[in-house]
Amino acid sequence: MSDDHARPIPQGGGSDAPDDVYVVDTRRSARASRGTPPPPARAAAPPVAGAYDEYGRPVPPGGPAGGGPAGGGRPPREPRAARERRPGGARRVVRVVVALLALWIVFLVATPAHAWSQVTREDTTPGGDRPASADGHTYLLVGSDSREGLTAAERKALGVGGDASGRRTDSIILVHTPSGSGKPVVVSIPRDSYLEIPGEGRNKVNAAFAIGGPKLLAETLEQATGLPIDGYVEIGFGGFAKTVDSLDGVEMCVPRAIKDAKAHIDLKKGCQTLDGKNALGYVRARYSDPKGDLGRAERQRQFLGAVMEKAATPSTVLVPWRWWGFTHAGASGVIVGEDTSLLDTYRILSTMRKVSSDQALSLVVPLSSTNASTSAGSSVLWDEKRAEAFFTMLREGESITEPPAGTDGEPSGR
Repeated sequence: MSDDHARPIPQGGGSDAPDDVYVVDTRRSARASRGTPPPPARAAAPPVAGAYDEYGRPVPPGGPAGGGPAGGGRPPREPRAARERRPGGARRVVRVVVALLALWIVFLVATPAHAWSQVTREDTTPGGDRPASADGHTYLLVGSDSREGLTAAERKALGVGGDASGRRTDSIILVHTPSGSGKPVVVSIPRDSYLEIPGEGRNKVNAAFAIGGPKLLAETLEQATGLPIDGYVEIGFGGFAKTVDSLDGVEMCVPRAIKDAKAHIDLKKGCQTLDGKNALGYVRARYSDPKGDLGRAERQRQFLGAVMEKAATPSTVLVPWRWWGFTHAGASGVIVGEDTSLLDTYRILSTMRKVSSDQALSLVVPLSSTNASTSAGSSVLWDEKRAEAFFTMLREGESITEPPAGTDGEPSGR
């Protein structure tokens, strides 16, 4: 036994005291034997009446051992795995995605709105006695041979050299959007149509544009069809070519080889991507087409539909520079009526896009002759009876789902 645990207890003086009496101290811990003093004893807090833990033991005022909400101490540390599963990071990602989506929607809307502010405006409201209101909306879409905004080098590259002054029509199209369930209708008006021009007598409808511009052209068509013209959009050579190039070209299936020196194109048969120059020649070619101006009008409707179909694809809308380029290239060569709204323009472009998917009817005004001899030379005559019946259907909102007789471009009587 160690000396640390047994020591003699001296006795008070006297000869009768026993010798060598030892007391062994057994209260020392193993810790004391290692030379480390034991910690001071902690006084137990008196129990609080009525506070017991789950085992029925009194709970001291400080709460259960280890602290926690009940005792007011620090809560136990959450395990690392639980901390890593907290949803804070996911919420931040969602917020970022929502913010980016909101910015993208703003960009999609603001881009055409900004382009719209750049278009050229002109008074195109028809004069004279205008027709009464009709069902839906009818718009006049004109493709002109205007070289406005093109440099001499650009005119040469596009094959549209010559005098850059003046405007003549290359295409005249009526776009009708019904208020009912019928399909929208795109109607080509041959530019050699022999009609009554207010104040000018009978002449080719193209002369109305050359004499009095959009106002006289719209007035002529209102009197011929009985449909009030609600808006006007005109696109020139330069704007058309730039719009196609902004889309990196437009795919078109050419039904036969076309070689036309006047249109400056030499296209092979088959599906191919047309750039701005070739696209312009494709919609202008007239003399190389067996159907003449009617064949050209048909190609114009088809190609405009293909342009709008590609413009509405994700490859255009979701690519910022392409979406910006398309909207602003179109705006650079467009003239719109002063009363034509952005909504009106959207209706026109949306209807042209539907042509490609057969959701809109692509027609020609009913004709009786494509080569009639008149005071204005060889002209196109309307089939007055069928034309009146057709335009009456549009005016009265009759649902049209199939092309009416005579609107296929073939003259009656053949």
